[in-house]
Amino acid sequence: MSELTLPGNLVSVDWLAAHLEHERLVVLDATVAPIAPFTKTLLPPEFQDHGIPGALRFDYDQQVRNPLSSLPHMMPTPEHFAAEVRKLGSSNNSTVVIYDRTGVYASPRGWWMFRAMGHDTVAVLDGGLPAWWQARQPLAGSVATVADRAGDFQSQPRDGWFCDAITVYQHLNDTGCVILDARSPGRFAGRDPEPRPGLRGGHMPNAKNLPFSTVLNDIHMKPVEELRRILAPLVQPGQQIITSCGSGLTACILTLAAAQAGHDRLGVYDGSWSEWGLPSKLPVVTEV
Repeated sequence: MSELTLPGNLVSVDWLAAHLEHERLVVLDATVAPIAPFTKTLLPPEFQDHGIPGALRFDYDQQVRNPLSSLPHMMPTPEHFAAEVRKLGSSNNSTVVIYDRTGVYASPRGWWMFRAMGHDTVAVLDGGLPAWWQARQPLAGSVATVADRAGDFQSQPRDGWFCDAITVYQHLNDTGCVILDARSPGRFAGRDPEPRPGLRGGHMPNAKNLPFSTVLNDIHMKPVEELRRILAPLVQPGQQIITSCGSGLTACILTLAAAQAGHDRLGVYDGSWSEWGLPSKLPVVTEV
């Protein structure tokens, strides 16, 4: 069986098209319905249910999630994760490429989930399905939910790659760590209401705001040097980065951007504001 080497955390449409028939390649559609500013899509309505040929549905919103949690798409146990991705043909020697139908939106969380489970041969399709369609690559009429042949993936979980509220609280005043919040400036400041009912407004003490759209050029991730310039005023060399957002989804866009910029001490607050913003004694700062 021939080797398949990824060029990095991101792959282009050209790279994926050139390797689409490779025996070790697993292509996953991790689409989740977007929120503003990504409520519009470049895909024509008639292609909304289409996908990349051979792709399988990686549904971390309903399937590959912790079924015991009331919070949205929380990371499942290593055993649950492995069982679900085996159904999608994934093995430990698979090369996984994840895309979504918005661009670079939901796919980075799928990328980080695989990384957190010890799988490094995984990448995000830069530009997602819109870029694939714009390049006039072929589309399949639907996306399968189960592979023709199951894989034998075994999780090798990495401690701290997804973290909980206690861990975040312990790092609020840690100068060796920075918490980056991917929400909009209005939600971060507490001026705008949260889209999920019952949540407090504002942000964690000492957190820094970096709206996820800042690291994107429309449907694509910004170039590495530009990402480094964006992150430089917020993160010192060697600092740990914990990303947060509304539900642990767009936080992973910032994590991908940080990885592209060369940062390697990375974690995602899984519960994010869906957990921290609940009525509790967890501290909240507003700028109203």
